[in-house]
Amino acid sequence: MPSVTLRRATADDSKRLTRLVRTSRAYRDGYAAMVDGYVVGGSYIEHHPVFVAVDDRQRIVGFYALLLDEAELDLAFVADEAQGLGIGRMLMEHMTAQAGAAGLASVRVVAHPPAEDFYLRTGARRTGTVPPAGSIHWARPELRYDVA
Repeated sequence: MPSVTLRRATADDSKRLTRLVRTSRAYRDGYAAMVDGYVVGGSYIEHHPVFVAVDDRQRIVGFYALLLDEAELDLAFVADEAQGLGIGRMLMEHMTAQAGAAGLASVRVVAHPPAEDFYLRTGARRTGTVPPAGSIHWARPELRYDVA
């Protein structure tokens, strides 16, 4: 795995995180509506634990956002060119450690359907299915990471 470090995101990272979300090949074709116009705003970053994976050239190659009040993983992305290098696993291990330190017993994930296997491989368990709603016209797997 390349040299990658994790750090807390700052509002200055907003544009780079937004670009990572909007350009993800996982959200092409039928899933494109989910990220069309999506913005990872500076105030969102400042109000939630958002952590970025940064390579040795200081490029953001992945990130996650944890909603502590809801005990939910809100966002998790790894740059297309960095997938398969262990960065996603590193992010999920860090996320569960942060959740545990915050006193959470588990973390809910409503996953993008193609990402379900990733979450299962990194320790989540399937708990159900979230039906289509609003602009999301497909069912999504619901999973949970047990933190304790």
